[in-house]
Amino acid sequence: MNKLLRSFLLVMLVASCRGDRVKIVDKPIDFSPERVRLTKEYIRQHYGLEVQDITITPKIIVLHWIETNDLEEAFNILKPDTIQYGGIVAGAGKLNVSAHFLVDRDGTIYRLMPETRMARHVIGLNYYSIGVENVGGAGGVDNMTPEQIEANARLVRYLVKKYPTIQYLIGHYEYTRMEHTPLWLERDSTYRTVKTDPSEAFMQAVRERVSDLHLRKP
Repeated sequence: MNKLLRSFLLVMLVASCRGDRVKIVDKPIDFSPERVRLTKEYIRQHYGLEVQDITITPKIIVLHWIETNDLEEAFNILKPDTIQYGGIVAGAGKLNVSAHFLVDRDGTIYRLMPETRMARHVIGLNYYSIGVENVGGAGGVDNMTPEQIEANARLVRYLVKKYPTIQYLIGHYEYTRMEHTPLWLERDSTYRTVKTDPSEAFMQAVRERVSDLHLRKP
């Protein structure tokens, strides 16, 4: 084996081990003109911004679990334009919750919507964040798989390379720690929920795998 070929294979091996390459399967949720309208309405109501479109500049990656262990059930929660259940989240607007990515238990990564469109997945930070949901967490139990840990780390690498504007990597349970930053836009001081996803252990494992990116914690 000549020196040039050996060097090329070494580079490819390092890239593979570091997770620089990632396979993403497109699985679009509904995104009708009504969802766009509701997103603009949400931005106006919660962030006080009048926008012409729902394009965002990603600065945060937020990791979640969706509290179901079934892929199709998870997808069907996020798919409709409008929210399908009650509670404090529904009381804050008809726009359905969503995320840019959904990671199945075997580590398959599904892209649900364009990364530069705003998704409703975290209070206060939607306008600057990419949301990654993980299938699991039913009953509030941390059952994230090793495959999901590796897939999330690869996805984080992919996103940071694609969007150099990204500064933070946070777990959903950490979102209120961002209130002191300029990226927090929520105007309603009473609109908060208590979150535990996707667990401290999961975040630690993902952060260890992407530590060289030097992403900020809350």
